[in-house]
Amino acid sequence: MSNSFGSYIPLGVRYMMLSALGFALMSACVKYVSNYGIPVFEIVAARALVSLIISYLDVKRKGISVWGHNKVLLFTRGAVGTLALMCVYYAVTTLPLAEATILQYVHPVFTALLAVLFLKEKVHFSTVICIVMCLLGLFVMVNPAAVEGATTELPMFSVMVAILGAFGSSVAYVIVRKLSQTEDSSVIIFYFPLVALPMSLLLIGDSFVVPDWYLTGLLVLVGIFTQVGQLGLTKAMQTQAAGKASAYSYVQIVFSAALGVVIFHEVPSVWTYLGGMLIVAGALVNVFGQRLKAPWHR
Repeated sequence: MSNSFGSYIPLGVRYMMLSALGFALMSACVKYVSNYGIPVFEIVAARALVSLIISYLDVKRKGISVWGHNKVLLFTRGAVGTLALMCVYYAVTTLPLAEATILQYVHPVFTALLAVLFLKEKVHFSTVICIVMCLLGLFVMVNPAAVEGATTELPMFSVMVAILGAFGSSVAYVIVRKLSQTEDSSVIIFYFPLVALPMSLLLIGDSFVVPDWYLTGLLVLVGIFTQVGQLGLTKAMQTQAAGKASAYSYVQIVFSAALGVVIFHEVPSVWTYLGGMLIVAGALVNVFGQRLKAPWHR
């Protein structure tokens, strides 16, 4: 047969899986350098610096203007994304990697609802199933006390910051979807570090820590893996509806859980596995739910 399995997978799904791997590796590097005393704002600044250089070169390679057309919305996307990023990094540094990643992935729920409100997209039945299953999976994983009577060890402040970061990410993703109608993907990516770098530098204050060469290399990798994640994300949002595209990124949970075990020796509980299975199952329903065409109207 001339068609391979890879060609059967929609282009948007492949881009989102690439994005998920990039962000999982980025999170692992963030958690690792934080264990050596590098503050969150400094990690954000390092990521932004590397991403800014790569993004600028990419825009120039295409021979287009770095400033784009809708500057106000581009700067807004950069600011919202930066605040969300700071929340996500704080969660990654204060929670187990698998749990921190899963908390981030409540964002498809926000994204789907925001896409309906602001992009006038229709919510398809498969997306509704995905949202329900994923929320159930999050509940099982984050609150096992409700299931087995045990007490959760996750610090509530970190959990709330992670959810706030997920909401901010959803807002940023919907803005990206809107911008993709008029802006080149490289320009959209460029504005993120353009805003994040000065914001994070202002917040570092006197808490800057001079890293050694080893940690410097890991900070550079944070920026490189970020670029991979951002590129895959932006391309996916240009080829799929906002709610559906973001749902495919659930595979990052699997990547992060594996990295957590291998690098940080964080063995997830049975409830983490159960919740993760529900979330992945919901994502698969969404991926292969193209046959369920009937939309849910508001």
